[in-house]
Amino acid sequence: MLVTALWLQGQVAKEQNKVDFIKSIQFKGTEYAGQFPLVRLNETFTLSFDDLLALDNDYYYRIKHFNRDWTPSELFTNQYLTGYDNLRIDTYQSSFSTLQRYTHYSLSLPNERTQFKVSGNYMLEVYNSGDELVFSRKFLVYEDRVQVQAGTYPARDLSNFASHQNIQFTVTPLNFSIRNPQEDLNVLLLQNDQWDTAFFSPPPQFNTGNSYVYRYDSQTQFEGGNEFLYFDSKDIRVATPNISYVNREEVYQHYLYLDVPREREAYTYFPDINGDFSINTLQGSNPDIEADYSVVYFSLAKQYELNDEEIFIYGKFNNYALTDENKMIYNPSLEVYEGILFLKQGFYNYKYVSRLDGILDKNKLSGNHASTENNYLILVYHRAIGALYDALVGWGNVQSFELQN
Repeated sequence: MLVTALWLQGQVAKEQNKVDFIKSIQFKGTEYAGQFPLVRLNETFTLSFDDLLALDNDYYYRIKHFNRDWTPSELFTNQYLTGYDNLRIDTYQSSFSTLQRYTHYSLSLPNERTQFKVSGNYMLEVYNSGDELVFSRKFLVYEDRVQVQAGTYPARDLSNFASHQNIQFTVTPLNFSIRNPQEDLNVLLLQNDQWDTAFFSPPPQFNTGNSYVYRYDSQTQFEGGNEFLYFDSKDIRVATPNISYVNREEVYQHYLYLDVPREREAYTYFPDINGDFSINTLQGSNPDIEADYSVVYFSLAKQYELNDEEIFIYGKFNNYALTDENKMIYNPSLEVYEGILFLKQGFYNYKYVSRLDGILDKNKLSGNHASTENNYLILVYHRAIGALYDALVGWGNVQSFELQN
């Protein structure tokens, strides 16, 4: 494939989770739906998280700027920020009427102390009072300088026709000129907001008037995958269609129904939120501090252990990370893989993925279909002649619910 895989670049910045008592990290903008922080320059977005230690700890934030491929940009801090960072997060509340006590922190940016000067890729890092990194998250600041139109199409290659989706799009500059679009424009494609499979498109094939056209086939296609599984725990006391049993001890426990591998099943459409999650509760009016936590038990039927292959519970609830926390363990007496997660009340999407010899296969257990509904995000970067950074000059998105011919 004539694409540049994002994760193959040198010294690429990665998001981190350093401690297990920080939960429910949510990072939202005002325009782009879901928990993917994509905001217009000078618009507000919010970071929030829970500290299960519930000790009103002090946390501080720092902000760094990066190039389009998440390598460090050449800008100094005063070239991309007005004001300061390394400041204390001073908005927090204690949980109310929950079995699991926690402190809920929130940070809105830009604010009176920190504003952004330029667009592009950013990383927000949160440190404790001992100057130790607790976690970090990416966010994107864009300018409205291009318009993006896109569509999803079936793969032309018959071997991928039933399993892959192809993204074709045009980029139209708005009142600014691009001298050399073959080099100055770079377009990144993401499926369902997942950085681990993001890649850069080849340069535009041709232009029509003022628009640059990208009509590649295999170079801009993704596996379709399958719809995510889900469960709903916003009423923490009762079972729901996907929760078979609820128990209360020190905290609530939710036992999900047994899942089965879907790789040999025909595609069936059912609505999902493309791997995302939404915190909510019916036991109060403010989910930030009144939603409780529960132990959630997952199980996947498998008649035999998969030797060196590892299976993980996968979703945005833990930023799509593959960790010991969401790794499943085989139970030979029941012939199932089992996993346990500690999650805040809400609506969750998840799927089961496998990893063998360090290679992640997202669709081996869930199935792979061209008809699957996915969301695709198209990020357009531009580096002007002599510029020290990649500006994010626009974006577009398209859903694959209806493939075009």
